[in-house]
Amino acid sequence: MSRIGNAIITVPSEVSVTTEGNHVMVKGPKGTLELSIPSGISVTLAPAGLVVSRSLESKQAKALHGFVRAELANSITGVTLGWTKTLELSGVGYRAALSDTNLVLTVGFSHPITIASPQGITFTMTEGKIVVSGVDKHLVGQVAATIRAMKKPEPYKGKGIAYAGEHIRKKAGKAAKAIGGAPEGAK
Repeated sequence: MSRIGNAIITVPSEVSVTTEGNHVMVKGPKGTLELSIPSGISVTLAPAGLVVSRSLESKQAKALHGFVRAELANSITGVTLGWTKTLELSGVGYRAALSDTNLVLTVGFSHPITIASPQGITFTMTEGKIVVSGVDKHLVGQVAATIRAMKKPEPYKGKGIAYAGEHIRKKAGKAAKAIGGAPEGAK
């Protein structure tokens, strides 16, 4: 029994959901998303909201049941409120700037890195923070992960690009530095 899959999805009044065969289109004030539904899973509009059901009892059908329900709920949230991921820059000279819709990062390399904004994704900058926003939760997370991968936070000084609220576990430096004295025979 899939508890997530059996939950009814409430549809706000400003969102319209249409189903055509194995495609579901979700339209809202922020945009439009289209999902393809795998075979064995059906989506029906009920007065209470969207109901996701499955016709098979296989392990894969049960997993897809919960997955499709979660994707539909995320789509409805995306077209009404939108999704955002915030990244923080930390390091001397680490900067980010917007050039048209592209993001230009200066993060310690000999050249700036330009990241093109995919369709449906917007970048905003606020005091050393990069905010990635859009209606598709998967695409927002993927673009944020791509930006973070350009310069992951390193554990010794903590420099790099990290998610907001991410804890970077610091490591101690060399043993001689940790003790505070010079190594033996260095005088």
